Amino acid sequence: MFGLTQSHRYYLYQGVADMRKGFNGLSGIVMDQMGSNPLDGSVYIFINRRRNRMKILLWENTGFLMYYKRLERGTFELPSSAESGISWETLMLILSGISLKRIVKRKRYRRA
Repeated sequence: MFGLTQSHRYYLYQGVADMRKGFNGLSGIVMDQMGSNPLDGSVYIFINRRRNRMKILLWENTGFLMYYKRLERGTFELPSSAESGISWETLMLILSGISLKRIVKRKRYRRA
C-alpha cells in the first residue's frame, strides 16, 4: 500500500518544473539541481509556473510512485521560506488550498 505520511521527509523544488517530465526527468532534477538521491525514500514536490499543477515523486521499495494534481480553479500557495524542506502538514495545507500566511503552529514535542 502506498501513501504519504508524516514519517517521510518532504522537499519542494524551488524552481519551475516542466509538467511534461516523467519519472526519469524529475529524478534528474532531484539529482542534478537539488543535489539529492531520488532513491532515498524522501518525497519530492514539483510545481509548474502557473502554480495550478503539482507532481510528487516518491521511491517506494520496488519503484517510483508519482502523484499528479491539476487544479481546475485557483493556484497552489508556496511557502514564503527559501528552504526546500517542508513538513507533511504544510503539504496538506497547500493541497487543501489553505493560506499559509495566517497559520500559527504551536510547539509540540519532536523526538530527535
